Amino acid sequence: MTHHLCLDDLERAAREVLPGEIWDFLAGGSGTEASLEANRAALERIFVIPRVLREVAESTTEAEVLGRRAALPMAVAPVAYQRLFHPEGELAAARAARDAGVPYTICTLSSVPLEEIAAVGGRPWFQLYWLRDEKRSLELVRRAEDAGCEAIVFTVDVPWMGRRLRDMRNGFALPESVTAANFDAGTAAHSRAGGQSAVAEHTAREFAPATWESVEAVRAQTDLPVVLKGILAVEDATRAVDAGVAGIVVSNHGGRQLDGAVPGLEMLGEIAATVSGGCEVLLDGGIRSGGDILKAAALGASSVLIGRPVMWGLAAAGEQGARQVLDLLAEELRNALGLAGCDSMGAARRLGTRAPGYDPRTARRS
Repeated sequence: MTHHLCLDDLERAAREVLPGEIWDFLAGGSGTEASLEANRAALERIFVIPRVLREVAESTTEAEVLGRRAALPMAVAPVAYQRLFHPEGELAAARAARDAGVPYTICTLSSVPLEEIAAVGGRPWFQLYWLRDEKRSLELVRRAEDAGCEAIVFTVDVPWMGRRLRDMRNGFALPESVTAANFDAGTAAHSRAGGQSAVAEHTAREFAPATWESVEAVRAQTDLPVVLKGILAVEDATRAVDAGVAGIVVSNHGGRQLDGAVPGLEMLGEIAATVSGGCEVLLDGGIRSGGDILKAAALGASSVLIGRPVMWGLAAAGEQGARQVLDLLAEELRNALGLAGCDSMGAARRLGTRAPGYDPRTARRS
């Protein structure tokens, strides 16, 4: 396998091997893709203030992630239909996460049954979309718990799928060999029609808007920690803490839902300060390097989710490629920690940050 030096190299490798419409399904966002682009722009605007003259002979990337130690302050994000990118799909990605010592989040729309993915071992989490049939939603939670998953990641920003114009222009539909393996989804996602996304048509039939009562129902169904993914408003973060969840993921769904939604990074600091230890605060969206993870930590994230880059590795070289993504992030994060004068992720969370336009007369210390 080619040795890649950064995640951009793996992105190029994946784009070279994936058919155009599958690349668009993975890479695209909703609408004008303003929020998709803003996720990266927000990270690139932030600069860390390193500390010097510290005894940092070695830095550790280990961190607490939902109450358990992980080799990195991250989990693999839920991504649907991973057999689109490689024949082994979720199984290969889950093995890479297991070997890297980080949690792997099984998607409701996985193309391999959740029980088979969880059987890979490691630290499986299960991501839940709220379905029109509440009983089926809660049955998925029970199945995940029975299969050995350690957490339920409840995605709350998808009452239906955003208008993803790339998929619509491509008339994107799943090939017959790729299905929603966790429930009987019929043929809607496979029915190609010009100007429409079959995947969006399928989710419109299956998904329902979640409510705070849905969160209560999930918490009543399981003893597993529940994490709400897709929080951007401070008010919603506060209510999530009051609802007793174990964590929130500050996220605009990778720019794939509301086009024009604020990047998660822009809200991270305020939400982390408001939550103030009431639950874990994770960040999702646009993370492309170990340096980005350092920035997220400095702004208050306990850990991050990594989605598209793991899929780039999967497409480029299967399990080995996905593992190379995680290895690169570990190497980059360790390097960034040491250069910032930090021996641990705890020290990283005490770093200051600045953005262009900083005015010391009006700004408060990060």
